Amino acid sequence: MAKVPTDIEISRAATPLPITEIARRAGVLPQELEPYGDVKAKVKLSILDRLKDRPQGKYIDVTAITPTPLGEGKTTTSVGLTQALGQIGKNVILCIRQPSMGPTFGIKGGAAGGGYSQVIPMEEFNLHLTGDIHAVSIANNLLAAAIDARIMHEDKLSDEQLEKAGLKRLDIDPYNITWRRVVDVNDSALRNVIVGLGGVDDGRPRQTGFDISVASEIMAILALATDMEDMKVRLGRIIIGMSKKGDPVTANDLGITGALTVLMKDAIKPNLMQTLEGQPAFIHAGPFANIAQGNNSIIADKIALKLGDYVVTESGFAADIGMEKFMDIKCRISGLVPNCVVLVSTIRAMKMHGGGPKVVPGKPIPAEYTQEKPEHMELLKKGVCNMVKHIQIAKLFGVPVVVAIGGGFKGDTPEEQAFAVQAAKEAGADAAVISNHWAEGGKGAIELANAVVAACEKPGNFQLLYPDDMPIKKKIETIATKVYGAKGVQFEALAEKQIAAYERWGLGTLPICMAKTHLSISHDPSLKGVPTDFVVPVREVRASAGAGFLYPLLGTMRTMPGLPSRGAFLDVNLDESGNVVGMF
Repeated sequence: MAKVPTDIEISRAATPLPITEIARRAGVLPQELEPYGDVKAKVKLSILDRLKDRPQGKYIDVTAITPTPLGEGKTTTSVGLTQALGQIGKNVILCIRQPSMGPTFGIKGGAAGGGYSQVIPMEEFNLHLTGDIHAVSIANNLLAAAIDARIMHEDKLSDEQLEKAGLKRLDIDPYNITWRRVVDVNDSALRNVIVGLGGVDDGRPRQTGFDISVASEIMAILALATDMEDMKVRLGRIIIGMSKKGDPVTANDLGITGALTVLMKDAIKPNLMQTLEGQPAFIHAGPFANIAQGNNSIIADKIALKLGDYVVTESGFAADIGMEKFMDIKCRISGLVPNCVVLVSTIRAMKMHGGGPKVVPGKPIPAEYTQEKPEHMELLKKGVCNMVKHIQIAKLFGVPVVVAIGGGFKGDTPEEQAFAVQAAKEAGADAAVISNHWAEGGKGAIELANAVVAACEKPGNFQLLYPDDMPIKKKIETIATKVYGAKGVQFEALAEKQIAAYERWGLGTLPICMAKTHLSISHDPSLKGVPTDFVVPVREVRASAGAGFLYPLLGTMRTMPGLPSRGAFLDVNLDESGNVVGMF
């Protein structure tokens, strides 16, 4: 195979079409477009009114098996499939999340896809784009500032003085505040901080911390809002903590909902870019997939489904996390019904699940994954069970499943690929193909595109995993047993207390957004393959009442990543011509 240039070299060598031309081809009118330079733009929500009577296209979700820490190429596959559908003459639109800049400068690097299947220009995609993440950060931190200011002023003012100012005493418990500040940088030093140090005018000292911006509930709201008014309602419902009487305190109580909506009024408009081969790509919202729903925005999908005959979207991590949340949260709220699931699987990941050595970002990939030796087939045979399990998870929702075996990896043999394809078909996949879109672009995924088109024509029987009115604990148990394969769930005392409170507050009908590791189907990242005979521990259950879900914590979840010993930022610079170099 010929050497493939770096992602940024490929992106730089391409000549993007003017974004106005991409919009015209997609069917966006000039008055519905807000260009941000030549290669990116926002699309006004008024387009939905014009297109309301137009039929919807086919809805395709790309997910994956349990990945190695390097990831298995979901975004690359999403872009490659989009380009391949374009190659076979289909009117197709891509819808993916905007990446956080924290991982971009940390270990993971960018998230625009890779090789000859990426969104361009990749540096625009991976950096500020149109400022949506900054808007989320400012809105989040304005709310945090309002909380501390309210506590400080209530400490100083009488009820009469508050009333003259048009306020009522909220009596927020400063030691029971759940709302944290955010910044879009990997910064472990900010995980735990004390605010309010200094004098009486600096606020009341309390311990809190920072999350990365994409972990903010406001980001989750941006992704789940169906229109501007819905976003405003969801912002107002945010629970920031408790009063001293134990009652929830909301953004509405603080009188800040209008200001938050103003800060988010442009961020709610989807961003338009393009693939390397000229297909339209909506880049909008980027909630974490471990503690939030891990999918792009409902609004972007709704617009795309009216404009395109096929819409390719992607859910974070594997089918047990992002895809389950795509079905049970995103589709539940949006009312949209998927026509096909594409499950990305790699020989490397399956070998890892079969007992292969640990894969560590930043270190050389072990020979078991890169050298062609007969004994490595045994690792694949033992680890293919993980792919089989994820096919079964996807089929729980009554949607056709197409498996894409990632091609072009050094060390993969034709025999290994053929074995994986056959195993996928025997497990019930509607189709399984080798796809080499990373090295060949759209033409390398034409077989995958044809399989997806055929799958979309099959009758589906889409179903959610649980109804709204199922009790909270039963919903959690349903996901743990049916999706993860657990034999049961153990609720710790704090979780029991929280669940009882949420049911009293009328939050019992909300869907469940499990917060767990992405490195295992279970709650334990060390358990590879298909774990059995395990009990899922739920240590606490938190409420994202604004976004509209409850999230049980199945272990210690970091909402602020740290930087590695050698961060990706060390290689990023500007060359003499002002071009970004070193980004991947």
